[in-house]
Amino acid sequence: MFPSRRVFLKSLSRSALVLSLETVLTMARPHWLRASSGHDGKAHSETGNPESNDLGVSFLNVARESGLNVKTIFGGEHKNKYLLETTGCGVAFYDYDNDGWLDIFLVNGWRLDGFPAGSEPASHLFRNNRDGTFTDVTAKAGVARSGWGQGVCVGDYDNDGWDDLFVTYYGKNILYHNNGNGTFTDVSQKAGVAGKGVRWNTGCAFVDYDRDGHIDLFVANYIDMDLATAPVPESGPCLYKGVLVACGPPGLQGGKNILYHNNGDGTFTDVSEAAGIFRANGTYGLGVLTADFDNDGWPDIYVANDSTASALYHNKKNGTFEDIAIDAGCALSPDGKPQAGMGVSAGDYDLDGNLDLVKTNFAGDTPSLYHNLGGGNFEDATFTAGLGAHTQFLGWGCGFFDFDNDGWPDILICNGHVYPEVEQLKTEAGYPQRKLLYHNLHNSRFADVSLQAGPGISDPAPCRGCAFGDFDNDGDIDVVVNTVNDYPQLLRCDSKLDNNWIKIRTIGTKSNRSGIGARLTCITHPAGETKPHQQIDEVRSGGSYISQSDLRIHFGLGKAEKVDMLEIRWPSGHVDTLKDVKANQLIFVKEGEGIVRTMQFPAAPKSMK
Repeated sequence: MFPSRRVFLKSLSRSALVLSLETVLTMARPHWLRASSGHDGKAHSETGNPESNDLGVSFLNVARESGLNVKTIFGGEHKNKYLLETTGCGVAFYDYDNDGWLDIFLVNGWRLDGFPAGSEPASHLFRNNRDGTFTDVTAKAGVARSGWGQGVCVGDYDNDGWDDLFVTYYGKNILYHNNGNGTFTDVSQKAGVAGKGVRWNTGCAFVDYDRDGHIDLFVANYIDMDLATAPVPESGPCLYKGVLVACGPPGLQGGKNILYHNNGDGTFTDVSEAAGIFRANGTYGLGVLTADFDNDGWPDIYVANDSTASALYHNKKNGTFEDIAIDAGCALSPDGKPQAGMGVSAGDYDLDGNLDLVKTNFAGDTPSLYHNLGGGNFEDATFTAGLGAHTQFLGWGCGFFDFDNDGWPDILICNGHVYPEVEQLKTEAGYPQRKLLYHNLHNSRFADVSLQAGPGISDPAPCRGCAFGDFDNDGDIDVVVNTVNDYPQLLRCDSKLDNNWIKIRTIGTKSNRSGIGARLTCITHPAGETKPHQQIDEVRSGGSYISQSDLRIHFGLGKAEKVDMLEIRWPSGHVDTLKDVKANQLIFVKEGEGIVRTMQFPAAPKSMK
């Protein structure tokens, strides 16, 4: 009974979730939404010709020449015995030394048969040399732990001015305290966040859910898996389109998400049950996102769940949460079915003052775009917005980001199949897959520009986690991608558009030092327009697929040469308002004091372009 149920549910949740919906809606879509795709996964217009318009922006993978030369190891390369071998690792853009330049932390994994002593893979920290290259400082920093690494998130848990690092594992988690001198200390056990027993911890985020000035910690869990008793492909048999693959997650016991309360003394207390986290409908948690979705000033928590309804933990302002995802309209597909969610990101793509959601899903399904109607209520806008044309890809890391600095958030989705065994199938888009880049058309719709944006987007790769940030400080957003059994990618964004931008680094005083949870509003007045252009974003830990993007907030300004008004609503309730802020600089804003430091950057050296 167990194997047959598992195979049936796998087929339902993985391959056929949206086929009937897709068939019905394809005929109803306007021509700009319809597209065909071959087995190579390359999209074509209705005339059969690849898109070729010049975006003025191109992404190039410069990882190897930049010094990111350590391969990420995770599971078997051609065949996997357990689902544990498929999920891959996250990555962080992380300014650990406070020099204004983004460094990179790459989580690494393991294999079932282990490694000879001295050759174990480990997570790696790369320091930014400020010239387009990085130096591996892992050993010196003291962060070279081996094991089944999963996700990563960043935040200053002790408010000492140095952002700390939390890494999740299948096994014990690790909290690295940033010592402020380039080194870290493992304080996991002392702080009480290592976890009990062997848990499959995945996405994580620091979040000050009670707004007491100390960031708490949320950790998603995937499956309660014991490798000694876990089913193998032959035991079902567990099949994907006739090929034996790793079993699950349907049919396996889902893990329970964990909420740790920061006690303000360097330790945390597990409050998961008291806070209502255990009462959530969902399970099989992966990507974690924190944001104030109903604009009530309190952070909520969204979890992308695999093969079941996703969860939206609404903050009740009294230390407890309630899962409202189904009622809010952001838990299921448009036809009310559970999806295999992986990564998730928030952004106000239509500039209506509400944070919307994008979520990645399994092959045979589309991504999900949930439009926030206000008050924490959502409608599925996937097809009407132009994100419903592709079902051949399997999405992982994702993000809203303004790649052309025009002041409207765009969307990137990183893809790669979960089963290496699909190499045997000619009906799939492949194990390595190309990315999807959607350009915001300023009318609540997006255009698929994936094949116009350079080889960093169009070349296939076995992607998992991705993070967003401007590593070369040239004003446009780059992307770092972690892969499976391959080298990481560093997608440098090269733009010819000369649009302006502003970056903000928040420094809390009464609020948590990282400013996590601060809501920023950026207002400009474009030339020739009477209506102000108003953007919002929030400082957040975690997100994407088990990864960490830059904690600095970035706004594209188009041709505006200044920000007319920048408002920061801090978690404490304090509001800072800045006026006439010059464009093209990084500003450091301290709660209650305003701008305390600025950084302007010269044009990037030729080696970086």
